[in-house]
Amino acid sequence: MIAAIVFAITIVLPNLALMGLGFFMKRRGEANQAFIDQASNFVFNYCLPCLLFFSVVDSDVDYAKQVLLIAAGIIVTFILYIGSELYASRFISDPANQGVFVQGVFRSNMAIIGLATVANAYGEIGLSIGAVYMGIVTILFNILAVITLSRVSKSANDTWINRIVLIVKKLATNPLMIALVAAFTYKALSLPPVTGVFRITGDLLAAVALPLALICAGASLDLKSMLSPSGISMQASIGRIIIAPLIAIAVGLGFGLTGIHMGVLFLMAAAPTAAASYVMAKAMGGNDILAANILGFTTVVGMFGMAIGAAILRAMGLI
Repeated sequence: MIAAIVFAITIVLPNLALMGLGFFMKRRGEANQAFIDQASNFVFNYCLPCLLFFSVVDSDVDYAKQVLLIAAGIIVTFILYIGSELYASRFISDPANQGVFVQGVFRSNMAIIGLATVANAYGEIGLSIGAVYMGIVTILFNILAVITLSRVSKSANDTWINRIVLIVKKLATNPLMIALVAAFTYKALSLPPVTGVFRITGDLLAAVALPLALICAGASLDLKSMLSPSGISMQASIGRIIIAPLIAIAVGLGFGLTGIHMGVLFLMAAAPTAAASYVMAKAMGGNDILAANILGFTTVVGMFGMAIGAAILRAMGLI
């Protein structure tokens, strides 16, 4: 059990330390909102795509064996989405809160905290598997997020055709999606390894991705929002921190997943609410204050939930 606890601390503590550094920098005035916005855009548009591209290109992972993992991830997402929709329709009356609640439950922060934790746990192989998982499940996240948040739109132009166009446009212009498609194409064509200046530059950018993203996440934390959650935000947080990991474990066991695949499924599903949930809620007319509360609370508390869950699963020999 001690080894399992050490494992859990090892994969979560570095992330918390970097987030703590970001929070400390914000309090000292060394990371203002302009820095956070610019650094986050830099990570999203350049660093993370390089990390995903080279993780896939360099990997010898048999992606055909990931079919069960990806299928499990899709089922977990649908269970959380449908369950939270049913709950919201019965217990939450305001449409502006319903979509934000649903998104806060089913949409996890896979691209930053999920990937960083998987990388800490399993190294390059875990990063490659996590990158593919994230790429496919993110498509589903975006589709479901647009559907659930569109209930508050009052625009005459808000038709299902326009929503589909919006989803396709978001996916086609998403740098992470472009990087993954490029990586799979590169491997499929059996092209020689990337070397020289391009490789060195790409490696440098990839090395910056997760540390800088975690620092920005920490600098973005709002203690007032985190420590003053509303009833709805607390309900959504319970769904993300407790219900989502339990469902992931149940589905993973049902699919017979063990080892690294079970670990990736759990860590990706147990990650806090995605930072993009706040941006999308604000853009589509949802309750952005509620979204911020859910994001802040789950970002900190969820990390401890990931550590506890990882320790238990490790002790049981499942990850």
